[in-house]
Amino acid sequence: MPVNLHFPNNLLPVAGVRLGPAEAAIKKPGRKDLLLIELAAGSRVAGVFTQNSFAAAPVTVCREYLAAGAAIRALVINAGNANAATGNAGVADAKAIGAAVAQSLGCEATQVLPFSTGVIGQRLPVARMLAAIPQAQANLRAESWGEAAQAIMTTDTVAKGASRRVNTAQGPVTVTGIAKGVGMIHPDMATLLAFVCTDARLTPAATQAAIKQAAAESFNCATVDGDTSTNDSFVLCATAQAGTRDIDIADADYATILAAITDVSIELAQAIVRDGEGATKFITIEVGGARDAAEARKVALSIAHSPLVKTAMFASDANWGRIVMAIGKAGVDGLHPSTVSVALDAVPLIEGGEPHPAYREELGAAVVAQSEFSIRVGLGRGTAQARVWTCDFSYDYVKINAEYRT
Repeated sequence: MPVNLHFPNNLLPVAGVRLGPAEAAIKKPGRKDLLLIELAAGSRVAGVFTQNSFAAAPVTVCREYLAAGAAIRALVINAGNANAATGNAGVADAKAIGAAVAQSLGCEATQVLPFSTGVIGQRLPVARMLAAIPQAQANLRAESWGEAAQAIMTTDTVAKGASRRVNTAQGPVTVTGIAKGVGMIHPDMATLLAFVCTDARLTPAATQAAIKQAAAESFNCATVDGDTSTNDSFVLCATAQAGTRDIDIADADYATILAAITDVSIELAQAIVRDGEGATKFITIEVGGARDAAEARKVALSIAHSPLVKTAMFASDANWGRIVMAIGKAGVDGLHPSTVSVALDAVPLIEGGEPHPAYREELGAAVVAQSEFSIRVGLGRGTAQARVWTCDFSYDYVKINAEYRT
């Protein structure tokens, strides 16, 4: 069961965006597993993608089209098949799907970005996907964000979406996004599939800056199991339908719009962790007192990725020795236990590398028995800090992944 996560009701339409889900029977029949997102002419689109060396075919195509400066008019996303480790044939398949979408919408093939998620190492069922494109086009609606979020799910148990509306000097601006992902989640931008749209008139440079900043504060702070997918993609689309003049980074309204984009991205990133495969606990790891942010992040991820820490949290066992172990193995040069402090929420565990005199086992157990709590670490070396969101490892994580292809 997801940790305090519910279906995203009341997602706000974004002017210049229409969404059309369809059934293509990509992995299983009887569910919507293909999504078409149509963007208004003049939209500004930026993306960040996986750093995995086995980047999937659609990632390769997206990078190619965006690098060439194509004026993106549509996104096409499929669930059930990753189109990864499929070689040149996989690239050709991704381009063929995009070309068919382009023909149906009356734009160029290079103006359609393809995205895939699902099983690695299998060719796309191109014929079935091509047959479903007319249905997706017929279903295009501005209000279909909830259905769209469902169409891109794989092992997700809850659709993920978020919206914000903010006021600017040119009037209200809307930001809405959807995402999918529950496993193979690790910060290395991106960590999943995520699509965030706004009607703001951001310049291309501002759109690119906004996605990098939002990614750094959201998806790059979420980890479930330490595995970075071959298909990770985060895309920001600014349709330029709100206001009458472009907004660049130096514009007074940019910070307001960036904050809304970041808030939506954070909510989506946290939703992914809350729905982590088999998750029963949502854990925030905060590391401070570091010499630099990279050092703090290294310690936070060492804790977040430790199977021993994660299984103890699943058992509601305040076995803080495992946290100390994870801090120590993070590889921080010159770290000495005498400067380190650790707490569970407000309950101090160790101070100066030794058990805190006020700590009692029942206090720690009460914290980790909650569905949400924090692990707080002070390194005593400086002022830098980092934050990561993760979840526990339960029996169901093994079951879900053992049965993934069945």
